[in-house]
Amino acid sequence: MKTKNIFRGLGVFASAALLTACCMGEPTLEGNWVEPIPGMEDQMQGISLEKDGKASSINSATLQYKSWVRQGDTLVLSGQSLGNGQTIDFVDSYKIEKLSADELILKSDDLTINYHKQK
Repeated sequence: MKTKNIFRGLGVFASAALLTACCMGEPTLEGNWVEPIPGMEDQMQGISLEKDGKASSINSATLQYKSWVRQGDTLVLSGQSLGNGQTIDFVDSYKIEKLSADELILKSDDLTINYHKQK
């Protein structure tokens, strides 16, 4: 009957590991991510990512995010660019270079965006 005890112990260990992974897993993309506005470093701009896939802009009148989705290590953002009397739909894809509880680094070609999570 020692075999049963070993399996029972493994079951308890596996359950604890799953619980830890669930609660202490990879940081989430959801939240408000900001960076300083170039030339106006005392002001912030960025994006708000909601759990339901909705996105919105932070402090940007001309770039209006509408939705987001994560596909592996890629973040896909959709929205509208407003300006010069035009509204242009866009879909942008960024490689997630780094994601932590307070930092998000996105890269697309030669563009790198360093966001920090707004508290």
